[in-house]
Amino acid sequence: MVSLRWFVLSVLHLSLVGSEPTSKQTSPPPHPEGEQPPLGVDNLSFPWSRLRLPRYIIPLHYHILLHPNLTTLSFSGSVQIQIDVQNNTNWVVLHSKGLNISKATILDQNLAHLSDQVLPVLHNPSHEQIGIFSPRVLTSGQKYFLYVEFGATLAEGFYGFYKSTYRTSTGETRTLASTHFEPTSARMAFPCFDEPSFKANFTVRIRRSPEFISLSNMPVVKTIPVNDDLLEDQFDVSVKMSTYLVAFVICDFKSVTGTTSSGVQVSVFATPEKIQQTHYALEVAVKMLDFYEEYFNIKYPLPKQDLIAIPDFESGAMENWGLTTYRETSLLFDPSTSSVSDKLWVTMVIGHELAHQWFGNLVTMEWWNDIWLNEGFARYMEYISVEATYPDLKVEEYLLHTCFAAVGLDSLNSSRPISSPAENPTQIKEMFDTVSYDKGACVLHMLRHFLSEDVFQSGIVRYLHKYSYANAHNQDLWDSLANTCSEEDFISGKHCYSKAQASKNAYLFAGEHLDLTAMMNTWTLQKGIPLVTVKRMGSSLQLKQERFLRTVLPTDPLWSTMQQGFLWHIPLTYKTDSSNIIHKHLMMTHTDSLDLEEDVSWVKVNSDMTGYYMVHYEDGGWDVMTNLLRKNHTALSYKDRTQLIHNAFQLVTAGHLELDKALDLIGYLQSETHPEPLLQGLGYLEFFYRMFERMEESDLTSILGAYILRFFRAVIDQQTWTDSGTVSERRLRSEILSLACHLGDPSCVERARQNFEEWLQSNGTLNLPTDVAEMVYSVGAQDDHGWASLLHIYNISLSAAQKGKILFALTCTKNPSKLSKLLELGLEGKVIRSQDLSSVIVMVARNPRGHFLAWNFVKTKWDKLVQKFQLGSFCIRNILVGTTRHFLFPEELQDVQLFFESIKEQASQLRTTQIVLDNVQKNVRWVQRNLMPLRSWVYKRTE
Repeated sequence: MVSLRWFVLSVLHLSLVGSEPTSKQTSPPPHPEGEQPPLGVDNLSFPWSRLRLPRYIIPLHYHILLHPNLTTLSFSGSVQIQIDVQNNTNWVVLHSKGLNISKATILDQNLAHLSDQVLPVLHNPSHEQIGIFSPRVLTSGQKYFLYVEFGATLAEGFYGFYKSTYRTSTGETRTLASTHFEPTSARMAFPCFDEPSFKANFTVRIRRSPEFISLSNMPVVKTIPVNDDLLEDQFDVSVKMSTYLVAFVICDFKSVTGTTSSGVQVSVFATPEKIQQTHYALEVAVKMLDFYEEYFNIKYPLPKQDLIAIPDFESGAMENWGLTTYRETSLLFDPSTSSVSDKLWVTMVIGHELAHQWFGNLVTMEWWNDIWLNEGFARYMEYISVEATYPDLKVEEYLLHTCFAAVGLDSLNSSRPISSPAENPTQIKEMFDTVSYDKGACVLHMLRHFLSEDVFQSGIVRYLHKYSYANAHNQDLWDSLANTCSEEDFISGKHCYSKAQASKNAYLFAGEHLDLTAMMNTWTLQKGIPLVTVKRMGSSLQLKQERFLRTVLPTDPLWSTMQQGFLWHIPLTYKTDSSNIIHKHLMMTHTDSLDLEEDVSWVKVNSDMTGYYMVHYEDGGWDVMTNLLRKNHTALSYKDRTQLIHNAFQLVTAGHLELDKALDLIGYLQSETHPEPLLQGLGYLEFFYRMFERMEESDLTSILGAYILRFFRAVIDQQTWTDSGTVSERRLRSEILSLACHLGDPSCVERARQNFEEWLQSNGTLNLPTDVAEMVYSVGAQDDHGWASLLHIYNISLSAAQKGKILFALTCTKNPSKLSKLLELGLEGKVIRSQDLSSVIVMVARNPRGHFLAWNFVKTKWDKLVQKFQLGSFCIRNILVGTTRHFLFPEELQDVQLFFESIKEQASQLRTTQIVLDNVQKNVRWVQRNLMPLRSWVYKRTE
């Protein structure tokens, strides 16, 4: 956890003059009727023992006043919360973390004080709660006002109300203050009921120096002078929303502004010197808001949408309603330094955050166990929105990799169900993972294709309309998609089935009788991914489903135990050579069969990978697929070809397929022209090459490298060192030339060195082609002068995209001392920002020369890393998984186990530690089973 110095400014009361509600009691009695005698804190014990707040007090409206001081890096403030009391009580329990509470009082509906005493405030730091004691009983059915004054330092790190800095081109460091509250950090900025179901309205006032601006969820309605050096911005009342969506920023940024077709004002903010990099984001945001208003059939509820690039930001972006915050790499686009992949990333992130304005903000999950209702939908809407608004970016090619990433985690025994229990802040942070985002998106993709686009879209529109400004559960989504509703809705004439009627109806979707709730519960309430084994028997296709596991082999004693209780309702799709029709079938049992036409020569199951399941072709089935790809690979779509390659190599890891079979499958790639299957197959060969590099098996490394270059010679030679071509062609160019140079291809290395020298000598007047810039930098970083020059340019560059490419290149050096320097610079947080430290560690670990260097750094600096990034955060998870993912041997596994034992108290709180152990155990098994066959295969490739 980030350590905070707690103090209250001596000027707290002065800065808050006039902010406390005035009591209408002119001379309150010593002890008002019903009030108990004065109590000190020592006479009271904390009244609440649970992590979740009591439900008998409901917040209705927050009036927040904040005065951040960017010189002293502190803030003072007050909050007045209108509360609805639903049980008689003397206590108000709410959240507060790191705040110094200087005053608390409770007022009635007429703003009269209930007590003339200073109210006792008790703290429960382990639960991040405070309890405020009222000597007079708060009566059920009545509304009151809770008023609290507080102060704190601006947080170090990336959560709560925290400081950020940026440096101008003249070397001046400037400071700003920003917020990031999701999931449980609003309580670091003001006392609040910090749970998603406690939705309320917010009225925000911010005091600032005239040289700054302030932003919040709503527009400023009035700015008044407080004194000669202080202004107060008063923001409009917000819509009803959860605390984690509240946001405010105090900065000196500039902006560009546009307007949507429905009149929403859209502004993009950035540091003054980067304002020219905001124009693409503005174009995207305006277009996306227009798209979503039409797709969801609900007007964007706020008058404005601000997007702001924060220099220090841990995650990619955050969907605060009306004020979305971003990393600079996720929002800024510089045509001279940003590649086509950078452009797609910016477009997808904006699409994700703006989708949240409906999914998450307008309709919010009841509790964090269902965060996938926010994140899975937003991840999936990235693809739908970008495909609709920027079809030339070919975003559909990326959805495959989203699902491959989900399979990677979900096929470990340490995976979890999409909907999982999470109570404390560490557990809640860990819910923001591959399962919630990627698996959630892929399950929705499967459902959309099975129900049809129209049924899916109309269902989610019903869902959003019905639960607007409220909270929802999984079941609410299934009811909306199946067009069921409550008895009350049914009686009122809604066009839907009643609950009772729904149970009597068989819903006919895609030719199948479908109980949508029963089906989707198998995908959201149990962990893992199914493996469908396919076996041809004449005109019959025999099907078997089981749990797909890469950590336990079918021959292991534990196998049968880990299969027990797993069954999915799988919406199967398949196609054959006899027609272009995609057939659909719902598989709800462990075994099943399909009737085929007699003359069918091949069957491809899971068409275009619209289904979230693996497929294994038994009894020569893989040979059929291999022969098909060799003879006529275009008989299958590029998505089918890519999925076949992915499935084959994953089945090798799981013990269902021999490595030779998977390697034979990709033998057709010399004829492949589409980037996706080409890069998928090439990726596995590159993985084997890098594995041999780490093992320091120079003969095998040399042979395999020469084979890859020879095998892909034609496609390598076709590449131009430009930014011309389609998005797919440009992505292929970037990947294929990067690998060619890494493998030491003489013509590639020489061309890259030449380009690097010309670029250096131009002193910034020459721009490298953006699609090959990272590779050129990586080659240039191999000598001392090039590395030092890149580090200098990194330090002064105003392009976040360029800095990212240079940083990757710097981690490609073969010099361990330079790698160590990068790790130390990241930890220091000045030249390399702390937000990039986890990426630096993982990139150094990817380098064979930095493999153990990065892992040892994590072990020795663990306490500092946790202090910077909070225990359950994405960065900590990324560091642990990223530094160990390449471990291959039992002694490396033992080293990881010993480290986790040494941090047992922290490790026990993290699901990630078991994921790491599962991953390394999987690698160890892979090497034990497949290293010899791989060596044999490679040696056969010598000329």
